Amino acid sequence: MNAQTELEGLIARVQACRLCGNTTSAKPLPHEPRPVAWPSTTAKILIAGQAPGTKVHASGIPFDDASGDRLRDWLGVSRAEFYDRSKLAMLPIGFCFPGQDAKGGDLPPRRECAPAWRSAFLAAMPQIELVLAIGLYAQAWHLGGLRRASLTETAANWRSIYDATAKPNVLAMPHPSWRNTGWLKKNPWFATDLLPFLRGEVQRLTRD
Repeated sequence: MNAQTELEGLIARVQACRLCGNTTSAKPLPHEPRPVAWPSTTAKILIAGQAPGTKVHASGIPFDDASGDRLRDWLGVSRAEFYDRSKLAMLPIGFCFPGQDAKGGDLPPRRECAPAWRSAFLAAMPQIELVLAIGLYAQAWHLGGLRRASLTETAANWRSIYDATAKPNVLAMPHPSWRNTGWLKKNPWFATDLLPFLRGEVQRLTRD
């Protein structure tokens, strides 16, 4: 079985997955599952997000919202470049929109999803050279013991984490949600240090 056939099989199985809709171990999703996963056999960069929000749940397109606009700016790519699956793969920690809490905020990614699917997808994409670990949940999965006590500490140590990982390297980043605008203002090093490095890596790995 070649890599493309293997990924197509995984995608078909994910699209049919109802694990968090039928589970007896946790509250089922409040809606019909709609997994959003964009793997690739050629992309060298994997964007590891958290879980789809309401707009992404409606469209089925990852980062099809204001967070995506900010993320594309961070990467220095156009919308067309961002959605070129030959260049960028996207796999959130939870494939389905988890619903909202009582205050209208998105719930965390479902716990069932990553253990069921993530290792198989990563194994099917050995060409990935860089993982963008966006947010706490992606960092918990991809960094293990390299993760610090807080997201701020983890992201602030992005360079040492990048240097400590290989094939793929992992770059720890905050979520591009507009709710993090205050965080970005308090941490100017993100724009002055991390973003230039990130854009250089994107150029290197997508335009070889």
